[in-house]
Amino acid sequence: MRADDPFLDRYAHGTKAMTASEIRALFAVASRPEIASLAGGMPYTAGLPFDVIGDVVADVLEREGPAALQYGGGHGDPRLRDALPELMAFEGIHASGEDVVITQGSQQALDILGRMFCDPGDVIVAEGPTYVGALSAFSQYQVEVRHVPMDADGLDPEILEQTLEQLKQEGRRAKFLYTVPNFHNPAGVTLAEERRDQVLELARRHRVLVLEDNPYGMLGFEGDPPAALRARDADNVVYLGTLSKVFCPGLRVGWALMPPALTERLVIVKEAADLSSSNLTQAIAYRYFAHYPWKETLKSLREVYRIRRDAVLEALDEAFIPEMGCTWTHPKGGFYVWLQLPEQLDARAMLAKAISARVAYVPGGAFYADGQGTSSLRLCYSFPPPERLQEGVRRLAGVVREELALARALDGMRAAGAGDALSRDPVRKTAGDGGARPRPQPPLPHDSRAVNPR
Repeated sequence: MRADDPFLDRYAHGTKAMTASEIRALFAVASRPEIASLAGGMPYTAGLPFDVIGDVVADVLEREGPAALQYGGGHGDPRLRDALPELMAFEGIHASGEDVVITQGSQQALDILGRMFCDPGDVIVAEGPTYVGALSAFSQYQVEVRHVPMDADGLDPEILEQTLEQLKQEGRRAKFLYTVPNFHNPAGVTLAEERRDQVLELARRHRVLVLEDNPYGMLGFEGDPPAALRARDADNVVYLGTLSKVFCPGLRVGWALMPPALTERLVIVKEAADLSSSNLTQAIAYRYFAHYPWKETLKSLREVYRIRRDAVLEALDEAFIPEMGCTWTHPKGGFYVWLQLPEQLDARAMLAKAISARVAYVPGGAFYADGQGTSSLRLCYSFPPPERLQEGVRRLAGVVREELALARALDGMRAAGAGDALSRDPVRKTAGDGGARPRPQPPLPHDSRAVNPR
């Protein structure tokens, strides 16, 4: 934000609080050819069938050109709405197109749902870490975000219950729980089967709506994804989907599968924002999924991403030796690995040195609303080729080694200085009487099921 902005005193309170995401700020640097970027989560669009997509676009213009280039309805193209339940059926969802609302990517759905439910000072609950785009969408409505930590099995139901009970004691109730249960962005973990019913039961008991964001659910590497939360509770779960990860992100086609009681309200709020989504992009999406073998393309994309994930995990095993004290998640799908550094390192402060070493990542603090995540970072493996990913991991390991050596040297100097001070002053300060406070524990505990086994 410009310091000399002449309109600064005229902005709404909600937009004053909004800032550019760290990921967007990184793009200009990370896109340089000399940088091995492990930062932005861009799909591998070069793996799409361009000849098929060209045929689809030509077919749409030939068959329905005037209608495709006209305004549409706020609810969305009924043909596409009826086709999307076939995609959701892979996760056990049985839905009617009547309860599907087409949006400009699932990001718009997050914004509209925030507008529908949130007033300034309201509380929402989200995993910690969580999707940075959701934090951005919700921030303009001046909400308080309460993070619930995750482990190797995803969201921790026990701490979720404690959080909801604490809110109840405060006389407050979360407007909704925002969760990415499958192949989480940024953590890479998946909510365990046995936890899913626990989370839904807690939400019902506390009258908290569940927002299930599922951009990566069809990108599993090790079998079918678990049944969606929406498949288990159609009345209290809003399911958000997108074609950006399984087809073309440039089309900006997403959707919200609403509980029947909420569908009409969402359409009204959406029409106030954009009148309607693009008829043209909806028609292209419908014709592709209705008339072309998209499942074969999806299968090949999953293999592309699996190879890239394996390349990153192999490089991490080789470059991050156990003595460095780092751990990382082992995703079973999606785009991301969450790397936990030793607690004395600051991933944001380290980024400038990483860029100088020609590697980019996203510091973990970007994925929290409350300052957590200092010693963690997100690695994305979806876009660069495997050899480039591995080179990026090697460069990153070199930066971490240098930072660790510096931190240990400084710790030694402090210890020597403290020893001199203690020899002069028999009273030693502790955290309880004004000394330094201990750093918070990392959000994803070291767990052999999710991190490197070394």
